[in-house]
Amino acid sequence: MIAVGGIIGAGLFVGSSAAIAAVGPAVMISYAAAGLIVLLVMRMLSEMASAFPRVQSFPDFTRIGLGDWAAFLSGWLYWYFWVVVVAIEAIAGATIICSWMPTSLAIWQVAAALTILLTAVNLLSTRTYGEFEFWLSGVKVAAILAFIIIALAFVSGAYGTGGRGISLWTRDGFTPHGTLPVLAGVTTVIFSLVGAEIATIAAAESNAGARIIARLTVNVALRILLFYLASIALIVAIVPWQSITPGYSPFATALGVIGFPAGAAVMQAIVLVAVLSCLNSGIYVASRALYGLAIHGDAPRTLARRGAGGVPRTAVLIGAAASLIALASSVASPQRAFAFLVNASGAIMLLIYLLISAAQLRLRDRLEKTDPEKLAIRMWLHPWGTLLAMVSMGAVLVAMAIDQALRSQFEATTVAVAIAALGFVVNRRTKARLAPVLTAPRASESRS
Repeated sequence: MIAVGGIIGAGLFVGSSAAIAAVGPAVMISYAAAGLIVLLVMRMLSEMASAFPRVQSFPDFTRIGLGDWAAFLSGWLYWYFWVVVVAIEAIAGATIICSWMPTSLAIWQVAAALTILLTAVNLLSTRTYGEFEFWLSGVKVAAILAFIIIALAFVSGAYGTGGRGISLWTRDGFTPHGTLPVLAGVTTVIFSLVGAEIATIAAAESNAGARIIARLTVNVALRILLFYLASIALIVAIVPWQSITPGYSPFATALGVIGFPAGAAVMQAIVLVAVLSCLNSGIYVASRALYGLAIHGDAPRTLARRGAGGVPRTAVLIGAAASLIALASSVASPQRAFAFLVNASGAIMLLIYLLISAAQLRLRDRLEKTDPEKLAIRMWLHPWGTLLAMVSMGAVLVAMAIDQALRSQFEATTVAVAIAALGFVVNRRTKARLAPVLTAPRASESRS
């Protein structure tokens, strides 16, 4: 449920509108391609989690497979990604609340209050966070299942004045904007599918066995893929894609066409729950990513301290503070600073998934030669399954660089990666410079 909470947020309930408007009915292919990439990556993590049961945070898998540089880059980029997601989700939630309740508070102030509230939840204990997330995620899953049932009844003609279907998929062509937007759209779509890997991070704080966690990662990916594909396919079967307004929930639009009573109000409430859930998960996973970096000396050691309930409170507070800074930039410089922060997170997960794929290839080759018994769970069609995922992600990155609408995201992400790489060089040189001081015997020891 923690993984589900991280995936199903405003990206599905609202953000999918932009993908549908940009791609058309063929957005289903974008979702299927993105879902396949996520599913293959989750299988890679399953293989590595079963082989290395004590290493269940995926940046550490890249450390074992590729070295410290890969773990540093993937860990810090992952932390940055979720810090930005927290700010985005907070703004989405605040916008809904302000539309319900006339208040003198600005949207950014309500967003800050939501961030502080859920930071407090994360500071209590891991168990409190887990319980809170369980119920929020449960509401989202129930809402999606209810939507699928209602939409299926409408499309089949069993409810309302339906009987629509595939004819809407092919009106004005299945790919009205051509094939390149379909490929480039994977980037927009994968942003909303990211989160299944949270299961490997949460595993470190659970009593479940490594094999159970390994299977869980694939099961979660399959369920999410089903939720997304089914709901998006039904939306474009009910509503002409030209009628989808970017920024307005396509679920609400579909319910309006169906004639479901108070559909827009119901969807707004569900979107708010989804946003709070994703916000909650974002704070959690950002803190654990920072905690993992601190353990290996890739972040200040003080961030590795755990307080009551096993919570790395300093890491939680640092992540929340960074999200609040990103939130402040949305007010001070929405077109420059905040736009850059959001754009820079656009392709980050594809780059992280590429590192995971490379690590899996190297570790699989190493284990087959030295300890094949550890491979209780194996990647599908090795090595072709991993190579398929890598080629697919590479093609999406190329499409981003070519597509004028997405080029700014590609360029901003390149800057973010360059900054992280510079951080690794500085961190390594600092460690090398301090090593003689830290290992030198004290004067009293020398005299003795």
